[in-house]
Amino acid sequence: MSPTDAKRAAKIEAQAKVEAVIAMTARKEAEDLPVRAMFEAWLLDGVKRADENAELRRSFEKDVLPLIGAKPVRTVEEGDLRAVLRAVIGRGTYRMASRIYADMVQLFAWAEERRPWRALLAEGNPTKLVELTKLLPHGCDPDAERDRVLSPDELRELRARLADMEAKYAAAPAGTKYSVDRPLKKETQLALWICLGTLCRIGELLKSRWEHVNLTTGEWFVPAANTKTGVDWKVFLSPFALRQFKALHTLTGDTAYCFPARTATGSEPVQHVCTKSVSKQIGDRQTQFKKRSGPLKHRKHDNSLVLSGGKMGEWTPHDLRRTGATMMQQLGVSLDLIDRCQNHVLAGGRVRRAYLHHDYAAEKREAWSKLGDRIDVVLGSSNVILLANANNRRSG
Repeated sequence: MSPTDAKRAAKIEAQAKVEAVIAMTARKEAEDLPVRAMFEAWLLDGVKRADENAELRRSFEKDVLPLIGAKPVRTVEEGDLRAVLRAVIGRGTYRMASRIYADMVQLFAWAEERRPWRALLAEGNPTKLVELTKLLPHGCDPDAERDRVLSPDELRELRARLADMEAKYAAAPAGTKYSVDRPLKKETQLALWICLGTLCRIGELLKSRWEHVNLTTGEWFVPAANTKTGVDWKVFLSPFALRQFKALHTLTGDTAYCFPARTATGSEPVQHVCTKSVSKQIGDRQTQFKKRSGPLKHRKHDNSLVLSGGKMGEWTPHDLRRTGATMMQQLGVSLDLIDRCQNHVLAGGRVRRAYLHHDYAAEKREAWSKLGDRIDVVLGSSNVILLANANNRRSG
């Protein structure tokens, strides 16, 4: 072999070694792809939920990825998934554990059918070896529907507790406000009564914009993008509900959103509050039902909104929607009409929904009016919220 041929052969051999190292590195990287990479691929191509996967990302970022996000997919075992679920169950959030379990099952089932994840799961899908029921407390049904309905006495107690918080804070001498518990934000108080009086979902309410609320005609339009059903919805406000919206307008009417997260500064636009904010505020004031080791940072930690001495359990803003619907039922409103007032998906086939288009506007207006009148009777007052400090925008 000539020197020239020898050099050429050596160069080819060296290049082959480099390419082999590159290929080996690529294979190694592919073999070590982490769970987070699989999750991101799934979000991009494998799942699409109504909220653009926002809740899915939030739950995984909080409870799944911190534990197994960096772990190579090929090394994930059933014990890793049990550790994730046990951590959630340990907080007493059984329904959340059920949701996360179902989401992990869906993620790994999607991955089993696709490259490169299929090869990384050659030893099997670990979710198939995990049984959620064996991790939960005996007799626990995490998917059992809540049926909490607040009684008239509890509604009056709620009103009294909110008013008492306001009165104590208002009576505190100047300079001592920080030593007195702040009352529930006025916007939050109004949100609770609006949920009761309109049967709306709390998330639908907290996303609402003033351009969609007509305080003159007493109508609130909820665009399809803000509804769980993906259908436009119009609420005819009873005098009771309209008073709450008018009181809210004195607090936030100078912003685009009925429940703004913050005041715009410069070019920064106003956003609506987090749709979980009201539920968190209510839950933080019923801590006897929470499994917490201590107060959460920058959050309340008391039992100031526990009703009926706790005998009936925790209540949530969504329970007010159920309470209002039950009150409508007691007033003789038909179940079909209550479903329409709640913006439920209506029963019946596609043909029925395609051909029957009466909007039941008059009937719904009357049903909401009856509910508002009933709430006023139960509360024994035409004014639910004390508005003496209505111009104090952020009093709690």
